[in-house]
Amino acid sequence: MKNKLIITLMALLFTVSVSFAQTEPPLDGVYQKSNVKTASVTSYAPLREADVMWAKRVWRVIDLREKQNLPMTYPRAKLIDVIMDAVLAGELTAYNPNPSGPKDFGDEFKVPMTPEEVAAIGAGSDTLDVEQLDGTFTKEISTRTLNRDDIVAYRLKEEWFFDKQRSIYEPRIIGVAPVYIMRNSSGEEVGKAALFWIYFNDARKILAQAEVFNRQNDAGRLSYDDFFVQRLFSSYITKWSNEKDYRIEDYATGMDALIEANRIKLELFNKEHDLWEY
Repeated sequence: MKNKLIITLMALLFTVSVSFAQTEPPLDGVYQKSNVKTASVTSYAPLREADVMWAKRVWRVIDLREKQNLPMTYPRAKLIDVIMDAVLAGELTAYNPNPSGPKDFGDEFKVPMTPEEVAAIGAGSDTLDVEQLDGTFTKEISTRTLNRDDIVAYRLKEEWFFDKQRSIYEPRIIGVAPVYIMRNSSGEEVGKAALFWIYFNDARKILAQAEVFNRQNDAGRLSYDDFFVQRLFSSYITKWSNEKDYRIEDYATGMDALIEANRIKLELFNKEHDLWEY
């Protein structure tokens, strides 16, 4: 009797283990990928105000239509999915991009948004007349949410500075803002606007554990934090700090605006050489 009980228990355990093994999904690849998922952020070097002998605030735009920026739109690992999922889960704070007063320009992280407020952006409802089989029409309410494919660019706010303690001239990103296409109830484009701003230092841990597509090598583990910090993106300058707080588009258009953006880019590039004595 005792032996039969032992045999029955062993058979039951075997059945459970087999059924459990069958529910385990197979490995999608030839090895387990874990480097990016367990990555930690490489902290910036400490920076004192006394060591910054020159600094300049710069705003730029990353256009997702440019070939170099296409990894950010890879369907399996979109940057907007990483950011939006973290914001809606309460893991990352979004800030209102609209000016709230004369001393708030919308990009200074002054007005935090709740996940509910973020979810409501681009959302709404429409009343449609739907024809029935008998030829009559009934009104139905159709709800819509933000289409993440409408994210067409990202705005960056960054600081370029020279650290005399380390003798290094470098930029650091301060904030990132997704730019989306605004549409009317008919789905027609009516303009573009910033979705919200996120403080880059707060987002780095999340970005460091989110893999970005590496077009050169699938085994090359690259995170979105690497993508930004190593400046693997293509962008163009839209503004830098000036006494009138002008954007380039406020005083130049078309080819003149492009020339001005390239002039500022070149001036930033040459600034490091001007800070040294030979």
